[in-house]
Amino acid sequence: MDNINQQIIVKSYPSGWLKESDFEYVQSPINKPGEGEVLIRNRFLSLDPYMRGRLSPTKSYAKSAEIGQVMVGSCTGTVIESKNDQFKVGDTVLNSLGWQTHGICNALEIKRIDTSEIAEHAYLGVLGMPGVTAWTGLIDICEAKRGETVVVDAASGAVGSVVGQLALARGCNVVGIAGGIEKCNYVVKELGFNACIDHQAPDFKDQIKSALPKGIDCLFENTGGAIFETLLLLMNPFSRIALCGLVSEYNVNPYGNRSLRSILVNRIKLQGFIVTDKPETWGEIIEELKRAYREGQLKYKLSQSEGIKNAPKALIGLLKGENFGKQVVKLY
Repeated sequence: MDNINQQIIVKSYPSGWLKESDFEYVQSPINKPGEGEVLIRNRFLSLDPYMRGRLSPTKSYAKSAEIGQVMVGSCTGTVIESKNDQFKVGDTVLNSLGWQTHGICNALEIKRIDTSEIAEHAYLGVLGMPGVTAWTGLIDICEAKRGETVVVDAASGAVGSVVGQLALARGCNVVGIAGGIEKCNYVVKELGFNACIDHQAPDFKDQIKSALPKGIDCLFENTGGAIFETLLLLMNPFSRIALCGLVSEYNVNPYGNRSLRSILVNRIKLQGFIVTDKPETWGEIIEELKRAYREGQLKYKLSQSEGIKNAPKALIGLLKGENFGKQVVKLY
C-alpha cells in the first residue's frame, strides 16, 4: 500500500481498561509536500505508557489525543519526497507524526538521525525519550551517588533498564523489580543489576525486604499501586524519589496513591517530572548515551509488533506488562 496512508485514529476515550475498539483503522490519500516541507514514510512507531494518559479529556501536562484524529506518537522514517534544502530523499528522520505510515513535516518538526552505526529503532528507546527520561530522573532528580542503593521498578522496560545501567556505572547498588522470572534473569544476567525481584511472586514483600537490608536511597518509580506502597516503607531518611509513572493505575478510575506517610516521616524528596520540560538538555544527554551505547556500556531489548493494525493491541499489551523491553511497531 505504498500509495495509501494507513492511519489509526482515536475513536473514543476509554473508561477503565483500554480496548482495541477505542481505535479505528482508516486509509487516506498521500498528500504532496508544500514548499519547505518533506514527505516521510514511517518505518518504526514507538509505543509508550504515557499514551494511556493522552487518551482522556482530563487536563494534564500535554494536550489530549483528539477523537477522530490520528493517535499521537513518535516515529522514525525515511524522506521520500523533499521540498526543503535541509533534507534530501533517503534521509532517516525522527518525527512526531503519530500512528500513520506517511506524513508531511516542515524542517522544525523532524530531526535527521545517523543509522550508520546505530539501529534506527534505538532512537525511539535508549537514545530517545526513554533514555533521556532515565537520565533526568536518576541523575538530575535522584542525584544518585556511589555506594547508594537505587531501586527501579519496571526494570526490564525501556526506561527502567537504562536507569539501572546508568546507576551501575555510577557505582550504585541497583535492585530492579520486574514481572516474571525471565525479565528478572535478563535484568541481572544481561544488564548486570545486583538483584531483581519478581513482583508476581507470592512472597514479593519478603523478598524485597531481604534484598534491601540497608533500605532505599533512590527510587525511580514507574508503576505505582501496591509495589509503590511496599517500597515507600523501605525508604531511608532523606532519600529521593523520581516519580516518572504510575502505569499500574492508568486504567483504574479514579487512580492515585494515597498512602504517603513515609514521605513525611522520612523527609523524602519526591519529585514528579515530565522529560519534555527541559528540551535544551536533550542534546547533551543523548550524546552521552550514544557514547555509552557505542562502548557497550548500555544495552537494550526490543519488543516488536508487525503492521500498523496491530498497534492498539500492542499498546494494551504494554500497559499489561506483556512487552519485554522497548515496544515498537514495525510499519513495513
